Amino acid sequence: MRFLRTLSTSRLVALIVAVVVVAAGVAAIAVAASGGSGTTPPPKPLAEALHDSLAGPQPDGITARITFTNKLFPSGALSGQAGSALMSGASGRLWATNDGHGRLELQSDAGDVEVVWNQTEVSVWDGSSNTVYRATLPAQSDSSGSSTQPAVPSVAEITDFLTRLADHVVLSDAIPSNVAGQEAYTVRVSPKHDGGLLGAVEVAFDASQPVPLRIGVYAQGASSPVLELAATSISYGPVSSSDYEASPPADAKSVDLGTLGQGTDTGAAGSQPPVTGLDAVKAAAGFPVIAPDTLVGLPRQDVRLVGGSDSKAALVVYGHGLGAIVVVQRPADANANSNVLGSLPQVSLDGITAHELATQLGTALTWEKGGVSFVLAGSVPTAAAEAAARELG
Repeated sequence: MRFLRTLSTSRLVALIVAVVVVAAGVAAIAVAASGGSGTTPPPKPLAEALHDSLAGPQPDGITARITFTNKLFPSGALSGQAGSALMSGASGRLWATNDGHGRLELQSDAGDVEVVWNQTEVSVWDGSSNTVYRATLPAQSDSSGSSTQPAVPSVAEITDFLTRLADHVVLSDAIPSNVAGQEAYTVRVSPKHDGGLLGAVEVAFDASQPVPLRIGVYAQGASSPVLELAATSISYGPVSSSDYEASPPADAKSVDLGTLGQGTDTGAAGSQPPVTGLDAVKAAAGFPVIAPDTLVGLPRQDVRLVGGSDSKAALVVYGHGLGAIVVVQRPADANANSNVLGSLPQVSLDGITAHELATQLGTALTWEKGGVSFVLAGSVPTAAAEAAARELG
């Protein structure tokens, strides 16, 4: 399943727009609406269904008509973005190739959104703000110089992997499905513990070739997905480069996010060891770091210095798994209220004004105190996040 590379961003809300599409949708290459009519494949154990899909012929490319559903953000949560295709949902098209190129295009009355990627970088252009977000993808660890196709894991190897995975999640059976006219299997994955507000993720994959066909993200107790990228039609075959190559308008504002998955290095190119532990971080930070032993009952698990020498920040983690709370502290920026964090709805924390983003999957808060800027985020209810922020002062 090589069409697309999973994306994430360390900029929290600074690229919340891109997170919605990239983290929720771009990880699935060709997605399709559930409940489609048509023939379904025979029942199989999950390991066998996965093996047969992976062992099938990999198409040169895919083309799909898609719809994107976003119920994550309450109305008005992000002022200035409420009409964006990324915030309100949209329809569009997707093209992807088996050598790592692709383009996702969404249209809405507020303006188009385009996500374009290749093997080394990804860009997200939001027409509602005429802003393009760019990021470099981490280097592949495998030897790309070899043309040999990776070996398909055996049923026994997949079974062993699923057994180990079952220590952490609840896996459904492979449910015979038909997705956008394709025979498919659907699997539902739910966190077994420390799942925060995440209820489950459902993924459908083609029964006869290694192509994901649907992804839906569910909040706890929800019967419909909070986020879903779904195709109304899909076809396999070569994709022209003109379909996956696109450039944002020349006058678009540009935001560089650096390399995704990085940001914890303290020295140049990893030349210095990471600064970890509360005492070491306090000594190196250059600003007062607040990190109590517990936060709303969650024990402190990690303290480390992140960012380069010119933008040091302290990262503190409380709790485990998806239910953890992450706190980032750095010297206050005089222009902080001019970014997207400063446009979030205001709440009062014992006399301190904070900005809050509350969603069905988690809460983020940002505030300043004593010359230090705080960002707190976690897959926890709003009340828990606000209580944690008050404990930090």
